[in-house]
Amino acid sequence: FSNKVYVAPLTTVGNLPFRRMMKHYGADITCGEMAVVTCLLEGKASEWALLKRHPCEDVFGVQLAGGYPDQFSRIGQLLHERDDLSADFVDMNLGCPLDLICNKGAGAGLMMRERRLKDCVISLTNQLGHVPVTIKIRTGWDMEKPFAHKLIPTIQSWGIPPNAIGAIMLHGRSRLQRYAKAANWEYIAQAGKSQSEELHKIPLIGNGDIMSFTDYEEKVEQHRKENENDGGSVLQPTAMIGRGALIKPWLPTEIKERRHWDISASERMDMLREFVKFGLEHWGSDQKGVNLTRRFLLEWLSFLHRYVPVGLLERVPQRFNQRPPTYIQGRSDL
Repeated sequence: FSNKVYVAPLTTVGNLPFRRMMKHYGADITCGEMAVVTCLLEGKASEWALLKRHPCEDVFGVQLAGGYPDQFSRIGQLLHERDDLSADFVDMNLGCPLDLICNKGAGAGLMMRERRLKDCVISLTNQLGHVPVTIKIRTGWDMEKPFAHKLIPTIQSWGIPPNAIGAIMLHGRSRLQRYAKAANWEYIAQAGKSQSEELHKIPLIGNGDIMSFTDYEEKVEQHRKENENDGGSVLQPTAMIGRGALIKPWLPTEIKERRHWDISASERMDMLREFVKFGLEHWGSDQKGVNLTRRFLLEWLSFLHRYVPVGLLERVPQRFNQRPPTYIQGRSDL
C-alpha cells in the first residue's frame, strides 16, 4: 500500500465499471463493494457478483461485513477454495455506519465487541492462507469518545502472524458522525503512534476528506513526517480516496502529478460515455443491463454534479462542502 493511490470500497457506486474508470485515471489499488457475509453464505448471486474482478485491476481486494467468527471462517474457506475468485487482500468492514448492518453485529457494531472481533479476525486469517487481511475501522462509536487508539494496539497484541494482517485502515470519523463534519486527522496521527515497540507493528492507513493533491500532502504526508520525527509512527504514505473519487474520478492523476486538473466539460462527457460502455459490457446490453447501467450512472451523477470546475473557484482546491454556484454560467453548454 505504501506510496499508492487506493480507491476505498464504495457501496453501490464502487461497482466494476466505476473501478475500471478509476484504473484508467491512475488508481493503483481497487476494492470491491461491501459484501454481506450472510448473503454470500446463502448463495445470493447478486452478492457474489460484488467479488468479481476485472483483468485491469492488478491489485484488487474484496470487502466483507459479518458479525460472527463461524461466518468469517466459512467464507474464508470458500474464498480460498474457489478458483474463479482471486483477491490480493480481504478487507474486514468494521466501519459501516448503517443501522441495518450495525444491528446485526457487523460493520461498526463489531468494533464494540472486542472478544468476538478477535475470534473473527483469527477465524478469517486461519482460512485465507497467504492472502493478507486488512481491517477498516472508525475512530469509535461517538465523536466525543474515540477508542481506535486503544483498539489498534489491542489487535497488535493478539499475536496474529506478522503477514496475516496487511494493514489497519482508519476513517477519521465516528460511527454516529457517519460522513458529517471534517475527518479528524490529528486523531489518526495519534493512533499511528499507539502501537507497542516490542511487538510487530501493523501498518496504518488514514482516510477521510482527500479531494486534491494538496489535501493528500497536508493530511497524510505532513502528519506522517511529523510523526516520523517523533518516532514510532506506522502511518503509511497512502492516498486512500472515497467520496473524493466519486466527485473527481481523475483524482489519482492529480495526486500523482501534483497538480489541479482543470478538466474540460467535453472530457467529462467522454468519461460518462466510457462508463456507459463499461456498464453495458458488465451488466449486458439487454433491457435489464440498460436499466442497471442507467441506475448506477444516476447514482454516480448524484456525486459527480458536486464538482466545481477549477476555473470557477475563488480559492483552489475545492472543498467537500462546496457546490457549483447557481448564479455563475459554466464555460460551455455542457
